Amino acid sequence: MEILTHILEEEFTLDSGETFNNIPIAYSTAGTLNEDKSKVIVACHALTANSKVDDWWKGLYGSENVFDPEKNFIICINNMGSPYGTWAPKTINPDSRQAYGIYFPFYTLRDTARLHIALLDILGITNIDLLIGGSCGGNIAQEMAYILQDKVNEMILMCCSAKETPWVISIHESQRIALHSDPTFGKDLNGGKEGIRGARAFALPFYRSHPSFKIRQSEEDDEVYKAFKASSYVRYQGQKFVDRYDPYCYYHQLNALDTHNIGRGRGGVEEGLKAIKARTLCIGFSTDLLIPVIEQKLLAEHIPDAKYDEIETDFGHDAFLIETEAIKELVLTFRSKNKNYDFIM
Repeated sequence: MEILTHILEEEFTLDSGETFNNIPIAYSTAGTLNEDKSKVIVACHALTANSKVDDWWKGLYGSENVFDPEKNFIICINNMGSPYGTWAPKTINPDSRQAYGIYFPFYTLRDTARLHIALLDILGITNIDLLIGGSCGGNIAQEMAYILQDKVNEMILMCCSAKETPWVISIHESQRIALHSDPTFGKDLNGGKEGIRGARAFALPFYRSHPSFKIRQSEEDDEVYKAFKASSYVRYQGQKFVDRYDPYCYYHQLNALDTHNIGRGRGGVEEGLKAIKARTLCIGFSTDLLIPVIEQKLLAEHIPDAKYDEIETDFGHDAFLIETEAIKELVLTFRSKNKNYDFIM
């Protein structure tokens, strides 16, 4: 999948009321858009991923798989605030002629969903056969399904919630504290590297699980005068994130995640979910510490045409990127039960 860019010349108004134009939107596609523009799969990516589904969800990509470019037109749109091409803190502010950085406008996750829809409208895509997302991507998918109503046929939601929970917001705030503890953050466009290292290292255990650390990071001896495997692993992952991500993008994306609430201005969470018309499969992962399965069960309880399935795993929240064989089986079985879907099992 190749990353493409569209410049949205017309005005785009944020939930805050601020209006902007010439907004870049990065996206990737695979397959061929047929004449009636059906068989469209829209994938919503997780917080720090990009639009190349075949890179980060490769276990679900390919012939006879969930993302089959021989049978579907697949599109993934890069999230607002991401450093991978869409309008973000790395974008040049036309007024200051330098990157927005810390001064990027406040936006909501609903704004991200509406920007996704704006691009689909430009591409002439008026019906989505399958809308799928995990974690942050699942939150965005919910918003898109609410806005588009009967234009979304089926939806897959993984390890996400109807509203960002106080538990997750507290984890985000701890990460923001780590970012602000770096004296270069907010003062230097290239600053914040130590802050983002600490922020990611702090969050890492919440993306994994007790079993996964015990399996992979346990010590083989009783030596105490050494760097423990778990310590080395957390440091390694923190540095890896420094090398690939932008601190200001991460900061603003965490802020946007906190705004997620499918019921905001819609009569509450239950009413918001009740309005979703897509036939939906909600998938939970047994050891998810960040967004426990109770949240996916709530989604399935209140979306009218929804069911819940759970995958037993040792890999916690990140299992939605790892347990691809189990996900594939659930998704293809779910879709095959729809008489309008012609996938041959």
